[in-house]
Amino acid sequence: MKPLARTAITSAMSLSLLACSPLEEVGRLPEFKPVTGSTEATAMRTPTLPRTVADQSPIRGASLWTASRQSLLGDRRAIQRGDILTVVIEIDESAEISNNTSRGRSGSESMGIDSLFGIPERIDQALPDGASLANAIGTNSSSSSSGSGSVQRNEKLELMVAATIIDVLPNGVLHIQGSQEVRVNYEIRELLVEGFVRPEDISRKNEITYDKIASARISYGGRGQITQMQQPRYGQQIADIVLPF
Repeated sequence: MKPLARTAITSAMSLSLLACSPLEEVGRLPEFKPVTGSTEATAMRTPTLPRTVADQSPIRGASLWTASRQSLLGDRRAIQRGDILTVVIEIDESAEISNNTSRGRSGSESMGIDSLFGIPERIDQALPDGASLANAIGTNSSSSSSGSGSVQRNEKLELMVAATIIDVLPNGVLHIQGSQEVRVNYEIRELLVEGFVRPEDISRKNEITYDKIASARISYGGRGQITQMQQPRYGQQIADIVLPF
């Protein structure tokens, strides 16, 4: 391959890598993810089951004591697809574990042949000086092991996020999903919540705590200039994976 062609190919590959790198975001604010195409927006736009005829009657609609959700004392907790509820995340946990183990063992064995029809004495004459069959077999062994380990963890997180019911399972369990993005300067803080909740666990304030969410998936992170600075460079990440030492 000619040097000019090789240089052109190398330049094209470098440009393609730069196009996919964060260099295209230099001087630009990180963009929000579109809201209209999310799963929550789809669930809100999907029509729910129609209300019963009793709820739509003029007499029931004018009364303050009906069981309708629109009445003064009605239950306004999220219950159907597209409804919104508040997820309260208050994590304040700490754990400390310490283990120490030690083990030791030593042993020695010896076996000698003092006289066996005079054979050892005859063999000793043919052996070099100092060698003898008086102690034909001798073994010594020792082993020891020790180990220690400790774990210390402290976590504290206090957040609140609005989640949407995106599906109602056949057994009545609600599948919820929520997201929140806050942009400060050139950094976006992102909070994602997803899981399954029971309708009876939702409080009268239309709130539910994270410990009542089954298969809870809670993610709190960011993207932007600060997050990029905290990440190792691509070359360093590749070297850590490829190099065996």
